[in-house]
Amino acid sequence: YINMEDSPEKSYDPFDRTLVFVDKKDDLDPFYGNGSLRAQMSCGHAVTPDSLTQWCRHQLDQGNHKFKCPALVAGTRQCNKPWSYQEVRRLADLTVQEMQYFEENIARLAAAEYGEAQPCPQCKSNVERRDLTNLCVQCPVCSADQGKCYQFCWQCQKPWKGRARRSDRCDNHGCSNKNLELLATCKTIDLPQVRGATNCPSVRACPKCGTIVEHSRKNCKNLICPRCHVEFCFVCLKPKKKCNKTSTPFILCQGGVAPRQTSIPVWNKSRQGRRNVRAVDDLMAVYLRRFEELDVLDGI
Repeated sequence: YINMEDSPEKSYDPFDRTLVFVDKKDDLDPFYGNGSLRAQMSCGHAVTPDSLTQWCRHQLDQGNHKFKCPALVAGTRQCNKPWSYQEVRRLADLTVQEMQYFEENIARLAAAEYGEAQPCPQCKSNVERRDLTNLCVQCPVCSADQGKCYQFCWQCQKPWKGRARRSDRCDNHGCSNKNLELLATCKTIDLPQVRGATNCPSVRACPKCGTIVEHSRKNCKNLICPRCHVEFCFVCLKPKKKCNKTSTPFILCQGGVAPRQTSIPVWNKSRQGRRNVRAVDDLMAVYLRRFEELDVLDGI
């Protein structure tokens, strides 16, 4: 974890000819850094190293690994032009520690978007589960070290016990799906700003990818899943567009409150998604090489 508040204020090198300096306010934070040099992003908006670092750090902390310009255009809508990480790294003037934090989290979030990864309980190396319907996962590192196949349960983190290819549990004592238990036992809430929305389960599984989400009880009944980015109604669990055909975001759905979920949806990724998984693998390899470079720089 990096505490940005404790970091010294950054400033651009006025002799850096790779940057385009502009004489206008910082579009990300117009009330800060007026005495600092501002540089122009590819979208045309002005930033300082600190404002850009803080905005992109905030996006990472919110689970977004694709950076977009938040500056207002004509005072009514956001610019939303994409920024590459390479551009952000250069114009935010990221330190070695910040680069490591950014790149580690970008890789983690990108991997989570198209698959699941967690440390092997034995060797602690990251293992990816590509078949989301199978809790039995093989660790390639442990298998190579031991000279035999080492499998563990994705759910209880113990060596696999019982027949393979199960989606509910392994045969280890106490293995259970904690998210299903949470869906079954969570408290109920009211949504104060949605007329008629009472006694709704406080926890839901995204109807597309199964990610566990909660409602803040503020604003309308719709949520955007932080993983698959689908927008759905927290009350009836239908996609927003389908729900809006018979009600509005601030009125109870025609079918009322959907009952507690008794199963968790599995994300059925498309062929494009599988290509993206391979792209994430390539990305992870790039970042691993980058980490090695950072370790070398840290030792200088």
